[in-house]
Amino acid sequence: MMEAMNEISVWARFGAFVALILAGIALLILVPLPDVDQIRSWAQGSGPWVPLWFVLGYVVAGLLLVPRTVLSMAGGLVFGLATGMMLVWVAAMLGAITGFWVGRLLGRDGVDRLTRGRMARLDEMVEQHGVFAVLIGRLAPVIPYAAVNYGSGLTSLRFVPYALATAVGITPGTVVYVAFGAASADPGSGLFLLSTVALLALIVGGWAYARRRGHSGPGVLSGARRRY
Repeated sequence: MMEAMNEISVWARFGAFVALILAGIALLILVPLPDVDQIRSWAQGSGPWVPLWFVLGYVVAGLLLVPRTVLSMAGGLVFGLATGMMLVWVAAMLGAITGFWVGRLLGRDGVDRLTRGRMARLDEMVEQHGVFAVLIGRLAPVIPYAAVNYGSGLTSLRFVPYALATAVGITPGTVVYVAFGAASADPGSGLFLLSTVALLALIVGGWAYARRRGHSGPGVLSGARRRY
């Protein structure tokens, strides 16, 4: 009886996890992203609680697969460079922590059932290269924020190394995205030009480095290709 109840619990949690992912996909397809005027109007109408609403909204939006780049640029647009960087970094960390535990508590057991125990082999690779993979995933803007959050939770990666790698890895992107958002109000400014160049460099450099590591260096992806 207990075993049957446990099995039901596993699939109920996995169903909730899948429903969350599907809701995020539907949101991205059906709901257009707000424009600059809409973001400013929301900030002006939210009163003194706007930083708190922004952080909470960032966490929820991250769970629903909204790209971190968009959320972080919105933070720069609303709060400016210094305050924006602080709030976005905190919000991105909270979102990454929440996504990790959602993946771990709701999705891991179900994925293990679906793969018929193959998660154990992936866990072996994570023990060796998981932290490095998280760090690269955070540095490369082409790798979705939510994918790293949920994917890390689905593996056996320990939380503390994951959190430390995330804290370091999100910092460069946070600075660049927030600076770009803060400068977007004045496209002719030097800050806008500098942040645009930095953003392009981050995208191209992160993509190239992740691709090179995926082919030759130590990493979960390359290890997975060798084992399967």
